[in-house]
Amino acid sequence: MTTTSAAFTILKQSHHAHEAFTDSHQLELLLKRAVRGEVRFDDGSRALYATDASNYRQVPIGLVVPRDAADVEATVAACRAVGAPILARGGGTSLAGQCCNVAVVIDFSKYLNQIVELDPAAKLASVQPGIVLDRVRDAAELHQLTFAPDPATHSRCTIGGMIGNNSCGVHGLLGGKTVDNIESLDVLLYDGTRLTVGATGEEELHSIVAAGGRRGQIYSQLAKLRNRYGSLIRQRFPPIPRRVSGYNLDDLLPENGFHIARSLVGSEGTCVTVLGANLRLTDSPPHRRLVALGFPDPFIAADHVPLVLEHKPIGLEGFDGMLVDFMLRKKLAVDDVVLLPSGMGHLLVELGAWSAEEVEGQVAALMSATRQMPVIPTARAYSPDEARRVWHVRESALGATVYVPGEPHGWEGWEDAAVPPAQLGRYLREIFGLMQKYGYRSPMYGHFGQGCVHLRINFDLESEAGIFKFREFLDRAADIVLAHGGSLSGEHGDGQARAALLPKMFGPELMQAFREFKAIWDPDNKMNPGKLVDPVAVYEPQENLRLGAGYHSHDRETYFRFPDDDGSLSLATLRCVGVGACRKQDAGTMCPSYMATREERHSTRGRAHLLWEVLEGNILKDGWKNEEVREALDLCLSCKACKSECPVNVDVATYKSEFLAHYYQGRFHPLRDYLFGFMDRWAALAAVLPGVTPRLANFTMQAPIVGSLIKQIGGIAQQRTLPKFASSSFQSTTAKRRAGEQNLPKVMLWPDTWNNNFYPPALRAAQQVLTAAGFDVEVPRGHICCGRPLYDFGFLSQARRYLINVMAALRRQIDDGTPIVVLEPSCASVFRDELANLFPSDERATRLREQVFLLSEFLVRHAPGFTPPQTPERSLLVHGHCHNKSIMKMGDELSLLRATGSKVEYLDSGCCGMAGPFGFEKEKYSVSQTLGERVLMPAVRSADLRTFIVSDGFSCREQIAQNSTRRAIHFAEAICPTQQAARHDR
Repeated sequence: MTTTSAAFTILKQSHHAHEAFTDSHQLELLLKRAVRGEVRFDDGSRALYATDASNYRQVPIGLVVPRDAADVEATVAACRAVGAPILARGGGTSLAGQCCNVAVVIDFSKYLNQIVELDPAAKLASVQPGIVLDRVRDAAELHQLTFAPDPATHSRCTIGGMIGNNSCGVHGLLGGKTVDNIESLDVLLYDGTRLTVGATGEEELHSIVAAGGRRGQIYSQLAKLRNRYGSLIRQRFPPIPRRVSGYNLDDLLPENGFHIARSLVGSEGTCVTVLGANLRLTDSPPHRRLVALGFPDPFIAADHVPLVLEHKPIGLEGFDGMLVDFMLRKKLAVDDVVLLPSGMGHLLVELGAWSAEEVEGQVAALMSATRQMPVIPTARAYSPDEARRVWHVRESALGATVYVPGEPHGWEGWEDAAVPPAQLGRYLREIFGLMQKYGYRSPMYGHFGQGCVHLRINFDLESEAGIFKFREFLDRAADIVLAHGGSLSGEHGDGQARAALLPKMFGPELMQAFREFKAIWDPDNKMNPGKLVDPVAVYEPQENLRLGAGYHSHDRETYFRFPDDDGSLSLATLRCVGVGACRKQDAGTMCPSYMATREERHSTRGRAHLLWEVLEGNILKDGWKNEEVREALDLCLSCKACKSECPVNVDVATYKSEFLAHYYQGRFHPLRDYLFGFMDRWAALAAVLPGVTPRLANFTMQAPIVGSLIKQIGGIAQQRTLPKFASSSFQSTTAKRRAGEQNLPKVMLWPDTWNNNFYPPALRAAQQVLTAAGFDVEVPRGHICCGRPLYDFGFLSQARRYLINVMAALRRQIDDGTPIVVLEPSCASVFRDELANLFPSDERATRLREQVFLLSEFLVRHAPGFTPPQTPERSLLVHGHCHNKSIMKMGDELSLLRATGSKVEYLDSGCCGMAGPFGFEKEKYSVSQTLGERVLMPAVRSADLRTFIVSDGFSCREQIAQNSTRRAIHFAEAICPTQQAARHDR
């Protein structure tokens, strides 16, 4: 142990020179005077940007969110004036630590995110660095073109980040890495020089050098570097499709056009800041087919990659049986995994062509060739719909490798090496043999067609011995990949994870060339210092770890029990691995507040990071009372989408409830919290005298002066109309069960506060549907509520009592196993989600959870003979409630609606923006409207007046009613025979 500790101490020497900047106050003042965009030096912003998707954490000096290129130039000038280092950042999804540093972080993603020009004839696109890749690809596909590199983070990674890391992805076989698709770059140097660089002919080079100035100096120095090291570059740079490690000095060679722009790709912000890029677009074959091959193990699958490559696929991915096993354990893509052919190692082969006939011929040729392979695989070709499901299996890979029940946590660190495809099988056998010696294990997946395989190994990064073992493993793993002619990085870059290993790959002479290359652009070493290449020394892989030796989670007593995270909120927040799926903008539900604001602190990732930081107490102080964390959580709509759409199931809605419960401990909530949080009690009061008190309450709330005053006092947006109470609640008008029906199977219909008191037609329709389906429908008597709104405001003590009361009131039904049908998805989610988290060991809670169903779920599972009324002439526009989509899913409801014969259109509309009380709060009104107008409201307004709008959430129906002339109906009404003529407009 002594030897290990001593060696570790040597390895752990820190480069404090990179962290010497102390004049942050003066810099902040300079920036605020010079920059039109946002300048943030507060602790919350610094904590937000302290880590990326890697193992590393470094607290930045401050943050700048520039509005335009002039802001970037002003930022660099201010930093230069005081000697502060800078770090350009896009989506923050880097995996090697290159996106965290003690520097001024410049976030391009909020404003500098436009396509400047797209020229389909020239196959070029000019873009700003903060634009998300999918926006470029979507625009290019209109012309049957694409930007070929497409990493798994394509829905949120930025082009600037891809240039920094030299990203690739699934379709590297179609068009190569990012470096292969860059025509020119608009770059800014730390000294203020701004240049447009690209390929340079020899005559142009001589002319530029002769002209002198800073540009001439740079070109002259680059030419001398090329001439000095050219032979060595040709000898030592591995000629493989996925060499990402090191600087691209090979692009300075004459045979490669002295392409200065491409030499800067993959420099990870250590040389220049990219202000714009001219991208080369690739033809995108419109006809595509997917074939999956199953082999006895992944090593044999890898051996067969060269044979598959002979068929010229446009994508060739692979993964092993352990990955599939982990998916099944985590219940990821369960329905899709069944489409895979048998085997413990799979290759996904995508073929593409310009005609259906051609691609079918490619499929036939491949299928025929499999019968001649040394090991004959099982094989299956897929229809387009099936192919999307199989690709979902591959895209779920990251989520499948993290937080697997019964498995130790896996980490980045050796996840990105690449070798020649012909060497892949041998390399994998050796690296897995080494892992076995160290007691490590990991699933494997990745870009088998280009020899790049991703791992997430169970390193121990929390003890000194474990970290020393990790560092030793990296050295030995590097020797293996280099022995096979490979590259330490095949996609994710070097950053801090692999920078210290680069001398092994390139040798001392080329390392000196790298240092000289950086010095040409950044002689003062202020660009992302310590990462990739540094004139003094790069950070070691074991420095700046987010956890590190001696780490232990800072656990505190909580209301929720967090059973899936060993009872620890701190461990729960560590679920976030930073890949930023919550920063997507154009599909799904997660994360609605980020979609509206484009702010990191309003993303699932940002909130999880802030919560972890406040629990640690290093940057963020005041613990549960921290205002920066409260403000970040304030725009969380508690939609729960992160619980299902996040690859690692980060659950911010729960974390928010927990935080607010402690934040308000010992202090009063705002009045509005009591008004909305305890709405069930106000509704019960309003229903005391059916027909009288509801009418009186409505008159009071709707009266112009009084209603406006109520909104002002309650902090409610004046633009909102308060929902009207029904003249009589559903419970008050429901007849008792008729005698003689006791022999029918029983079901309880839950009278949720919203439908019971505000919209009884939904409950009446559900009662009729259940009766028609052959059930004896029971309705609870008296006031009963799940307490849904209480969670939004952190009233967790009260929420516990509500659930205890429910379990007591329903003791007989729980004991009898009576199914309970809930119409409001947000109420159903309390029983499916919060109940288990508050009472994980309570048998009654477990049984109640299993007995609660949405109406569609109940009919599919308990009334298989039920047939909804046939309405083939009808069209339905369906918007799913967030909790339905995230906790229960929409499949049963959509299948029953389609069974009516109606034409059904299901909107990918995300969150409606109302989200219970959220949309009524005056300071959140604009965000609510932004979300509603993203997809839902335009679709509603453009729908034919004869189209029925279907939405189960009371909040969703209110958003529709308050922003259009339409009224939505509940699913129960859509399948109820007596409700078919229900009004659907006003």
